[in-house]
Amino acid sequence: MPSILDSVVVVLHRPQDPINIGAAVRAMKNMGVSCLRLVQPCPYDPWRIEGVAHGTRDVVSAIRHFDTLDDALADCVAVAAFAGKRRAARWPVASPREMAPRLLAAAADGPVAVVFGQEDHGLSGESLDRAPLVVMIPTTEHSSLNLAQAVLVALYELHLAAGDATRAVAPPRKLAPPAAHEEWERFFTDSARALAALDFFKTRNEEHVMRSVRSLAARAEPDARELKMLRAMCFEVLRTIERVRNGSGGGTQPPTASAARGGIEASDGQVTGASVASAHKTTERA
Repeated sequence: MPSILDSVVVVLHRPQDPINIGAAVRAMKNMGVSCLRLVQPCPYDPWRIEGVAHGTRDVVSAIRHFDTLDDALADCVAVAAFAGKRRAARWPVASPREMAPRLLAAAADGPVAVVFGQEDHGLSGESLDRAPLVVMIPTTEHSSLNLAQAVLVALYELHLAAGDATRAVAPPRKLAPPAAHEEWERFFTDSARALAALDFFKTRNEEHVMRSVRSLAARAEPDARELKMLRAMCFEVLRTIERVRNGSGGGTQPPTASAARGGIEASDGQVTGASVASAHKTTERA
């Protein structure tokens, strides 16, 4: 699907390290920008670039080389140059977030460029003269970003502002409904029984503890499946205590795990409503 980001051009002016070219390509691929122009780059091997940025052959194969910055920007209708320091002359300066909508608005009329200088000195004053807009990335006093990091910051803001290239993240495979009031009250009843079986209330006020449990559960907002799983934990506490007591008292053998749970775990490991009710009754008879 076409994107406004197709009109964005990344221009690297005299990049000195192939690794940085590869890292910039990787940032471009992640952010949906595919046009890279290199002005007087260092020698590099496209195969090695792909080794740094896997799955970017389409971007690497489309890289264009230019002898001058003017040639690289010749067809661009808007240019934003990134600098680490404010210029001595009065010049429009923006943050990457402020730059993004301005550049994308111009992209409706043709290619727009974001320009980055060489790793050690950035863009010269003469190169910055080619850009009507200078962009500075907000940092601490330690203003020292790697070339590819600066490219990523710029393209991230353009990606967000475009809003038409972000991948769709699939929802959870199984969405459970919210728990009903009755299910909540059953959970609180069962959790109180489990805590009482552990003598948790021996030195604590039961009413205060259960009020805290209600508060914690309300803030966690578990769905119906998660609440049933919590109830299953309570049943396991009661069943284990019963098993220990029967084993030490010489009584009859405790029921098997599956019988005690009353089928509380479905075949896929998820808790079902009917099985919880069955386990609830089994525990009450114990």
